[in-house]
Amino acid sequence: MQNLNTQPSHPFFLKPLLAGGLMFAIVGLLFDFQGVQALLSPSKPVSAQECETIVQAKARLSRETLAQLLAIPERDTKERVRQVVSEPYCQLPELNVRSGVVAEREAYPLEFDPKTRLVILYENDEYAGYRFDFHQ
Repeated sequence: MQNLNTQPSHPFFLKPLLAGGLMFAIVGLLFDFQGVQALLSPSKPVSAQECETIVQAKARLSRETLAQLLAIPERDTKERVRQVVSEPYCQLPELNVRSGVVAEREAYPLEFDPKTRLVILYENDEYAGYRFDFHQ
């Protein structure tokens, strides 16, 4: 006759191990460990996308100005770009894009889409390009 009440040979070891693993997985899913670490850190470093200096708080780019800017070729002078776009809303932290070259960045919010801004890159007072920043 077979015994129907068969149990694993280590019942006291298996259940706590499974329960502990399950609890660890749940806690891991509920908490963002990087977010917790950021809350515990004493100071927040300046993001590369945050304004370092506000230059002209009312600066905005219209569609027409944006179209004029996009017609300017790369490696033209910073002065030529400034004739079109005027002063920026803010300056972003400088970047080292390649060895030995420090790049300046200026941000211009778009008049027709305030959550988007155009970031212009300059290297040695030359226009080096642009990108759109959609996450403000």
